[in-house]
Amino acid sequence: MPARTKHARQIEVGRGDPIRIVPLHHPQALQAAAPLLTYRNGPLMAAVEVFTVFWGAEWDSAPLKTMMDNLNEFFDYILTSALIEQLAEYSTSNYKISAGKRTGTTVITPTAHSSVTDAAIQKQLENEIASNKNFPQPGSNTLYFLFMPEGTKVVQGGSSSCQAFCGYHNDINGQIFYAVMPYPGCAGCTGGLQPFDALTSTSSHELCEAITDPTPGQGWYDDSNGEIGDICAWKTKQVGKYTVQLEWSNKANQCI
Repeated sequence: MPARTKHARQIEVGRGDPIRIVPLHHPQALQAAAPLLTYRNGPLMAAVEVFTVFWGAEWDSAPLKTMMDNLNEFFDYILTSALIEQLAEYSTSNYKISAGKRTGTTVITPTAHSSVTDAAIQKQLENEIASNKNFPQPGSNTLYFLFMPEGTKVVQGGSSSCQAFCGYHNDINGQIFYAVMPYPGCAGCTGGLQPFDALTSTSSHELCEAITDPTPGQGWYDDSNGEIGDICAWKTKQVGKYTVQLEWSNKANQCI
C-alpha cells in the first residue's frame, strides 16, 4: 500500500507483481476513482491457516511475551469471526471463502539487526520451512504472519517501515504466502491507537488482503485503489474486544 499518502501505491518487484503495504496513517482523502474490486482469476485462500512467527528472542520476555500471547488469541478469535464471514461475497466457483484457523506459533532468533530487508525475510522464511520442524509446510491456504520486535526496521522496495509503511503481504513464487508486521514504533503506524490495537488493525488489513488476493494483483484487485484493505486504510471498528480495519464491500459499495 501507499507511502506517505492515504492511497495505496504499487511497489514493483522483479516479477512485476504489486506488493501491497499498509500506509502511514494520514487524514482520509478522496479516492482516485470509485472503488470496485474485480477478480483477476488468480488463487484465493478459501480457509486460511495462519501460522504466527515472532522474529527475535525479545518475544520470549516481558513485555513482548504478553503481546505475543495476546496476538495469538486475537487470531484464534478473529479467524472464525464476522470479519471473515463478510469476505464470503468474494467467493468464486473454485474458492468458497469461509472461517480459518491458527495452526501454531513459534519464535525464531535470526542474527539481530536493527534493519532487515524483505529479501532477507524471504530467505529466512524459506530456511525455516526447510529446516525447522515447528514450521508447517506451505500450502494454498497457509499464511505465515511475521511480527518484528520493537526497534527493528523493515526495508521493502526501497522504503522503510515507520517512514513509508506499517506492514505488507507478499508471496514467494506464488507458493509461499506471508505478511510482515513491523512493531508500530511511530505515530504514523499507531494512528492514535495503542500498539496492540494498531497491530490488530494492520494485521486484519493484511489478513483480509491475503485471503482475497494472496498473489498480489492476481485475486480481487482495483487498478486505481488497490486491494480490499487499501480502500479502507485506518478506518476501524470493534469485532469482539479487538480493533480491526474496515474492509471494502463491493456488495454494500462501502467500507464495512
